[in-house]
Amino acid sequence: MSQYFVRKLFILDTNVLMHDPSCLFRFKEHDLFIPMVVLEELDHSKKGVSEVSRNARQASRLLDELIHHSSIDQIRAGIPLDRLFPARHKEADCSGCLFFEVNPDSAAWPAATRAPDNNILATTLDLLKDQPDRSVVLVSKDINLRIKAAVLGINAEDYQNDQVLDDIHQLYTGVQRLPHDFWETHGKHVHSWKDATGRTYYRVTGPLADRWFVNQFVYMDDDSGFEAIVRAKDQGDALIELVRDYRTPQNAVWGVRARNREQNFALNVLMDPEIDFVTLLGTAGTGKTLLTLASALTLSFEGKRYREIVMTRETMPLGEDIGFLPGTEEEKMNPWMGALFDNLEILGGHDNSQWERGATHQWLMSRITVRSLNFMRGRTFNGRFIILDEAQNLTSKQIKTLVTRAGPGSKIVCLGDIAQIDTPYLSGTTSGLTYAVDRFKDWPHSAHISMHRGERSRLADYAADAL
Repeated sequence: MSQYFVRKLFILDTNVLMHDPSCLFRFKEHDLFIPMVVLEELDHSKKGVSEVSRNARQASRLLDELIHHSSIDQIRAGIPLDRLFPARHKEADCSGCLFFEVNPDSAAWPAATRAPDNNILATTLDLLKDQPDRSVVLVSKDINLRIKAAVLGINAEDYQNDQVLDDIHQLYTGVQRLPHDFWETHGKHVHSWKDATGRTYYRVTGPLADRWFVNQFVYMDDDSGFEAIVRAKDQGDALIELVRDYRTPQNAVWGVRARNREQNFALNVLMDPEIDFVTLLGTAGTGKTLLTLASALTLSFEGKRYREIVMTRETMPLGEDIGFLPGTEEEKMNPWMGALFDNLEILGGHDNSQWERGATHQWLMSRITVRSLNFMRGRTFNGRFIILDEAQNLTSKQIKTLVTRAGPGSKIVCLGDIAQIDTPYLSGTTSGLTYAVDRFKDWPHSAHISMHRGERSRLADYAADAL
């Protein structure tokens, strides 16, 4: 009896299952309850090729596996969620049971207001009456449903298992400012040298060095101008290398120079052939797209390192959707690639004639391919420089699908601003971009920079702060 009442009973909304079908195995020792209206909504959403439709079908398949060969008495008694072990979901930690609504007409709710959300609320109220000594929690990603539940005295929560961080301010920035006494506390056993190419290295020992990540940037905010990148770590020792200064004319990348420290750090990792995965996070005007495109063009045309530049993005409109677009895949994506064409105009030169600018644009576009995210599944890109714009609107599953498309010799750069998430049920702590930053920070062939200083114009800078 004590075990029964210790377990909470979580009622799952449809959007939770369509957001993460494996949520069935994420509630540890607690029980789950699925109302009949949720099964109906899954059935209505299963058709289509969208991520939501695929998740609806996956959730239905998992439910089918769980109830396979179960009698009605077994379903009423609760189906053990670990019955798929060990063949499936070995990493899951669940020992509760799954219950279904077997008498949906019992909910005491006016028939005129029987919207799906109201059905779920009515079912939850029935469960609270039937099991008054048990903790019943409604789990939904729908804010309005959670508000309705709170008004009715129902305990409702958001689904937080896919939440990467408790607070978005805890997100890894890729940059750390060193204290003014750094060399006094860490310079006793420092060893420095230059290699054959003239690059300067330091081997540092100390408490700060033990907390750094590989490819993290460190700097001192004083007149010394010290800026370095962590290249390796070994039991409290860290190998750091002075960064290349891309603010000088001789180090310009496709004619573009860094205007601040963050842009300099970004160009260092974008131009580094040993770094395969880069994430740049920042507000509009920080130069993410311009720096990435300049680096891609330099490495493709001058360095001959990449055969092609592939650019793609999530197609989320700012206002009303303008409907279907004519043409090929690339022609359909053109309206979404304004950032690409704006930056190509800058990189192609302002002083040239209209004919020269047109010829330059055509020459650059000969090496650039625009692709839709809808057709990425199953593909492999070898020797490509892949730019994924607006990555904050992707889920962790979509990010995984895209990053695993990279073949030998490819580099992926993800750009985004977690303050501009347009996808329903995603937030800064659950975005796929946040997920990628957090999961890749320990990998020696990846780097991340959070960019804050805008360089677009004084008008844009003031608008970002004032509006």
